[in-house]
Amino acid sequence: MKVVRFHAPGDVRFEDAPEPGAGPGEVKIRVRNCSTCGTDVKISRFGHHHIHPPRVMGHEIAGEIVEVGDGVDGWSEGDRVQVIAAIPCGECAECRRGRMTICPDQVSMGYHFEGGFAQYMVVPREVLRVGGLNRVPAGVSFAEASVAEPLACALNAQNLARVGVGDDVVVIGSGPIGCLHVRLARARGAARVFLVELSRRRLDMAAEPVKPDAAICAGETGPVEEILRLTGGRGADVIITAAASGRAQEQAIRMAARQGRISFFGGLPKDQPTITCDSNLIHYRELTIVGANGSSPAHNAEALDLVASGAVPVADLITHRLPLESAIDAFGIVARGEAIKVTIEP
Repeated sequence: MKVVRFHAPGDVRFEDAPEPGAGPGEVKIRVRNCSTCGTDVKISRFGHHHIHPPRVMGHEIAGEIVEVGDGVDGWSEGDRVQVIAAIPCGECAECRRGRMTICPDQVSMGYHFEGGFAQYMVVPREVLRVGGLNRVPAGVSFAEASVAEPLACALNAQNLARVGVGDDVVVIGSGPIGCLHVRLARARGAARVFLVELSRRRLDMAAEPVKPDAAICAGETGPVEEILRLTGGRGADVIITAAASGRAQEQAIRMAARQGRISFFGGLPKDQPTITCDSNLIHYRELTIVGANGSSPAHNAEALDLVASGAVPVADLITHRLPLESAIDAFGIVARGEAIKVTIEP
């Protein structure tokens, strides 16, 4: 079979690999869609400390079961499924407390296990053990199902930031995750959702489908001042930084309303992990700052339901559909910001 495999930073190959079989406790799937994200670009360029090459990449996975291993109950050939990316152990102190997103023993598809940029792949027993193989609801395409994984991450973040009815929400960053945040905030009852982006081209591309209440180009105007103007000087109830930008995090604090909640969704580069903040703003305005780290199996299942119900549409966010042999080209498309969401169809 054909795969896209990471060998070293700057060395990702489209090549042949033996077709796997399902062992005890595993299922084998025919991959129908594996969508790309910025993490794939970073891995292709710089590698990752959890990846020991060679490794098949790809972690936003949907497909159909073609083989069921011994000891697996409840699954059959032909079942349409979505696979979680981050796999908690299910046994540690955090998992037992229901905090699976911060499992210290978490492993991941495309990192510790072979990923979805392949014609076939094995879903390991670790995924099945924590309920991480989800049925794709009727009416949801494989491409849409593959986007459930990043939507699940957005859902975790918005739960932690308590996005709810009547909130003014700012999303900083108009990539695919920013677009999902806009639509999810609307589904949760936000009064207004504002989208902020440094690049005019990327902002316009995202704003056309998701239609925020205001699209603010940070390269042309001060986003803090504009959010304060739009909110009558009050500020926003929730700000989500869906960008790897320390400046965006600093701006988020300054544009928050009293008792506002700020989600640092996008992590910062390892060589620039710190920001400067006015601690008195946090103190006197009673602000809450939360992180967000991936998603749990339950978040993935809920994300699929949100897509199936139409509460969070994702099909129109998939702007590029490419064959497996073009996956490496897809990384360039993502890096250059030429797409909202790129999905690979092996």
